[in-house]
Amino acid sequence: MKVLLLDTNHPLLKQGLLDLGLQVDEDYTSPKEKIERVIDQYEGLIIRSRFPIDKDFLKKAKQLKFIGRVGAGLENIDTDFARQQNIVLFNAPEGNRNAVGEHALALILNLFNRINLSDREVRQGIWKREANRGEELDGKTVGIIGYGNMGKAFAKKLQGFEVEVLAYDIKNGVGDDHAKQVSLEEIFEKTDVLSFHVPHTPLTYKMFNFEFIARFKKPFWLINTARGTVVDTVALVAALENGKVLGAGLDVLEYEKSSFENMFEQKNFPEAFRRLIQMQNVILTPHIAGWTRESKIKLAEVILNKIENWKKTKHL
Repeated sequence: MKVLLLDTNHPLLKQGLLDLGLQVDEDYTSPKEKIERVIDQYEGLIIRSRFPIDKDFLKKAKQLKFIGRVGAGLENIDTDFARQQNIVLFNAPEGNRNAVGEHALALILNLFNRINLSDREVRQGIWKREANRGEELDGKTVGIIGYGNMGKAFAKKLQGFEVEVLAYDIKNGVGDDHAKQVSLEEIFEKTDVLSFHVPHTPLTYKMFNFEFIARFKKPFWLINTARGTVVDTVALVAALENGKVLGAGLDVLEYEKSSFENMFEQKNFPEAFRRLIQMQNVILTPHIAGWTRESKIKLAEVILNKIENWKKTKHL
């Protein structure tokens, strides 16, 4: 069985595939058009987010049996057509969920304690204590939208605080000891801190918009470590300016490239983004919530284990 690696990953993934008796080829630079000319030679494909694996690409992959996506989301793959072609899809949300949970918590504590802002001031010889008086997480209600691997990992991190944790998910029965599953209405009524942990889907696209924001009963803080497309930046900026959103920690942006791995790069920023980056109550990171040294290893291990188990089941 021949497997093609399209993105660099931890070396243990390649070695593990070799140990399973698979032939492993690597191509990290060729354009998509060149890959399409040879993809019919391969039964396995390992990717991160280099380019979309769309219907036309999959039609050319006549022998493909599996795709391993070394990450959580599958939005860069035409999953419906892949499954029609009996291609098995593996992803690895288990691999970076802990990293995402820690990063979401770090964004909240940073915002509440004005760490980034006061650090910059001290470096400039400015010593403002009262102006940088912080806020405590204890006593707050944290609302989580999306209670899968990432949402559950974040809720677990909150257990050291005296907080109420509420979770909303389109699936029933996902609540646990770390979060009470509730309706969206209860999220709107009680939330002090809102954290998104959802994939990019038609349902979540710009879910955080003017109408959504207006339904909250009190001002709140926003954390987004999910997908940039979940948040309508124009609506967020307006809410930050009028005080409905008290502050925001954003690891992802609406303006990211389709690879989901690079910060927005344009010479002419949209007006909403220009205003966003000037706000002192906003913290931005370049889609690194799940991007730790440990998660790089875990992601590779998860994909490798899933391929190994699949191979055993199929007796290949």
